[in-house]
Amino acid sequence: MPKKVAIIGAGPGGLTAAMLLSSRGYDVQVFEKQPYVGGRNSAIELGDYTFDLGPTFLMMNFILEEVFELAGQNITDWLDIRRIEPMYRLSYGDGKELYPTGDRAQMIDELERVFPGSSKGYERYLDYEAKKFDHVVPCLRIPYGSPRHLLRKTLVKAAPWVDVHRSLFDHLGRYFKDDDLKMAFTFQAKYLGMSPWECPGLFSIISYLENAMGIYHPIGGLHQISHAMAKVIDKLGGTIHLDTPIDHVVVRNGTAVGVKLADGDEVSADHVVVNADFGHAVTHLFPPGVIRKWTPETLRKKGFSCSTFMLYMGVDRTYPDIPHHSIIFSPDYKGNVDEISHSLKLSERPSVYVQNASVTDPKLAPEGHSTIYVLVPVANNRSGIDWEAEKERYRDKVLDIIETRGGYTDLRKHIVTETMITPTQFETDKFVHEGAVFNLAHNMSQMLLWRPHNEFEEVANCYLVGGGTHPGSGLPTIYESARISTGLILHKDARGVVGSI
Repeated sequence: MPKKVAIIGAGPGGLTAAMLLSSRGYDVQVFEKQPYVGGRNSAIELGDYTFDLGPTFLMMNFILEEVFELAGQNITDWLDIRRIEPMYRLSYGDGKELYPTGDRAQMIDELERVFPGSSKGYERYLDYEAKKFDHVVPCLRIPYGSPRHLLRKTLVKAAPWVDVHRSLFDHLGRYFKDDDLKMAFTFQAKYLGMSPWECPGLFSIISYLENAMGIYHPIGGLHQISHAMAKVIDKLGGTIHLDTPIDHVVVRNGTAVGVKLADGDEVSADHVVVNADFGHAVTHLFPPGVIRKWTPETLRKKGFSCSTFMLYMGVDRTYPDIPHHSIIFSPDYKGNVDEISHSLKLSERPSVYVQNASVTDPKLAPEGHSTIYVLVPVANNRSGIDWEAEKERYRDKVLDIIETRGGYTDLRKHIVTETMITPTQFETDKFVHEGAVFNLAHNMSQMLLWRPHNEFEEVANCYLVGGGTHPGSGLPTIYESARISTGLILHKDARGVVGSI
């Protein structure tokens, strides 16, 4: 008889784990409380307009290719993935704009156009960060379940390259003098929900990944990845149960033995994989008294990422001259980041990300129309901001920025349909702890061994996947978390390790 695995949540981590385990002959049952797959990597449909709910950048495409290959699939049979060029437009408070590209020669020309004399620093950046990537990334592809794992040769060799003694912003000072140029290589800290002035220098590898390996978009939207994985799971014999919330993980003598559904049915399992938001899971999905380390009191002492204020607008015109991705920096970027991270104020001069995906993807809107996706980093719900009172005013403020500084002329006049999601809604409707959409913060005291373990330290035969476990948030690292956890299950069952290195 095949061993049984119950997976809580059909987000990208749960789907990846289900795909890999189904391919190895496990009886996989995925339980998803929503009527759709994908979690925060799902879609929002407003009439004829389709948006990604969450992630819009696909980096490290090779990891996605690898997990499909490990499941015996060719990714090109399931997804049409295109490289985005230029990668994005960066708009500064003084009006200058930079269009970074993955083409090294073109990027040098672009840097010299906007920041004369900076190209030599860029070339040093690429050369150093390539070596750093080779040393650091293998450390993010193995589990850390005990202190002895910190003594692995892989991590010891990488130690001189980790750059934990300086912030990401300071680290970029090794290459560039101009603060605006440093911002072009540090704003990526927002993918982790952190400030570039506090995010460890380790994470300079994120901007390197963009510059060296590119940014991608699957035609139809990034949520198509989730749909493709769901189809592969079905092909391999796994089952996804939608509209099927879990009441709790069934734990006996400290061991997970299955899940109890909200309707009262109990499903037995040899292994349980938890893909729910970590903070929500440990405070809602285990019986009283089971969780002793990651209690509500413990979570209150931990650092959590920022949240986001979201707008999704279907408009009856196109913006062919505006790139797929744009970042409009606050005129006081550091002040804006401090308000998000420290004073927890609602910034009156926010930075704004805008996706104009229809310039690349014709499947998202009717011909001659566009989907405009807007993300504004804001404080998480520890701020106490009354979003019900603030949301309409803040919407208007954000639209003012987009129309005046973003090039989206008269956008308001062309809105056919729209919706918004506030941090409060992320917590109440999407079950995101404190609305912290990028999960636990990624400071070094909450990484590697000090992040919730892939093989959950509190309950035997229970495994974590997603942004709340190692290696962290972001689609590529979430896929990695699933590969690591799947490998641990296979190792325990003496079936080998998925994608071991």
